[in-house]
Amino acid sequence: MEKPVTPLNFALIGAAGYIAPRHMKAIRDTGNTLVAALDPYDGMGIIDSYFPRAEFFIEPERFDRHLDKLRRIADSDGAEGHHKVDYVSICSPNYMHDSHIRLALRNESTAICEKPIVLNPWNLEALHEIEKETGKRVYTILQVRLHPVIMALREKILSGPADKVYNVDLTYITCRGNWYYRSWKGNMEKSGGIATNIGIHFFDLLTWIFGEMKENTVHLMRPDKAAGYLRLQRANVRWFLSLDYGDIPDEIKAKDKRTYRVLSVEGEEVEFSEGFADLHTESYRQILAGKGFGMKDAKPSVEIAHEIRAATPVGIKGDYHPFLKKISV
Repeated sequence: MEKPVTPLNFALIGAAGYIAPRHMKAIRDTGNTLVAALDPYDGMGIIDSYFPRAEFFIEPERFDRHLDKLRRIADSDGAEGHHKVDYVSICSPNYMHDSHIRLALRNESTAICEKPIVLNPWNLEALHEIEKETGKRVYTILQVRLHPVIMALREKILSGPADKVYNVDLTYITCRGNWYYRSWKGNMEKSGGIATNIGIHFFDLLTWIFGEMKENTVHLMRPDKAAGYLRLQRANVRWFLSLDYGDIPDEIKAKDKRTYRVLSVEGEEVEFSEGFADLHTESYRQILAGKGFGMKDAKPSVEIAHEIRAATPVGIKGDYHPFLKKISV
């Protein structure tokens, strides 16, 4: 008779955030247990749908102490049962990711961090040293890479002519209300701005498919929209990101939709608006199998977003996204 598989213990930082329920679902659907959660907001009824017995903390100091206590119980002689937290899932605001990854590694747990893994490339170097010191891994959620349509596109490009350089347009408009600009997401220092908040997954998939960045030009940078040009190893990319409902094409507004996502390769649209529901769970399955994406995978998109944030926009000149023709720069 096979020995029953003991569920792994998870802790979750940023449990009240928008993306946290997808992590709770992934923990549950992979047969594991959430034992502790942290968030300064205490209206946490959502936990009851997944792990009603999880301990909940609003102070990081007490959360850290609890993880440490569980680790020490597990290390003590004669301790019964499985106590130690194996994984810490991080869904906190972007600027806190670096600190929360360190908290996880200090407690001898593997870290699973939402995008962006960090805001600055040099943070990755320091975390890599802590990985080596602790022997624990840092994984990040790059779930768009697992989308069947994106995987098929990558396979098509890799199996095509090796010297072909593709012309690519990326357009992503997802509307946000006034709350966005009052929250940490509207603060460039805390979120990294629009290029990081809504663009980092796209910069990741573009470099994953078309190779490393060779040139990075920013045409427009505002709190609610940004645009630029990326020259990659095998693609010339014009990109446009926006939170402004006014930028959505009229035919999309007529369908009462507030999101417009289009990736065009050589004039052919790649449709991948659907199919995201279970990608976090699949990400967890990959991580638990030792096949997840780490800091090396995340580094190119972190570098691109950081360069965009630091750049001085050049205005409408050169090879720019066609949507800029409608915008006063």
